[in-house]
Amino acid sequence: MSRQDDDRDAHSSGHPGQQLGLPASGPGALAPWGRRILALFIDWGIASLISLTWFNYDPWVTLGLFVLMQVALVGLLGVSIGKRLARIQVVRLRDSAPATIPGPHIALLRTVLLLAVIPVALISPDGRGLHDRITGTVQVIM
Repeated sequence: MSRQDDDRDAHSSGHPGQQLGLPASGPGALAPWGRRILALFIDWGIASLISLTWFNYDPWVTLGLFVLMQVALVGLLGVSIGKRLARIQVVRLRDSAPATIPGPHIALLRTVLLLAVIPVALISPDGRGLHDRITGTVQVIM
């Protein structure tokens, strides 16, 4: 067995996020999918409630509100309302630097990919959806 096979076995038997250098549990660990989905539903629910209340539940307004919340809040703070309630944060990974807030331009790209659905469903061995891999982000426990 080669060294590469040993490394592959170590990664496949490790915890989610191990390949990214994240801890197995606690703050900074990869957020579980249940929390991620809960946050998504909360954010969509907030956008839907605002749209229902003031815009006769126009689907384009709902979508626009959702995108605006994701880009502004995740881009500038690293969390949306749903993510804050689910106690997760989006951070951008850097090779040798500490994780940072994504920024609005990365949050916009991430949101567009999220709305395309397919990238979210393509989960890599490191536990991230393709939308997070493309943008260099990861969702971690706060």
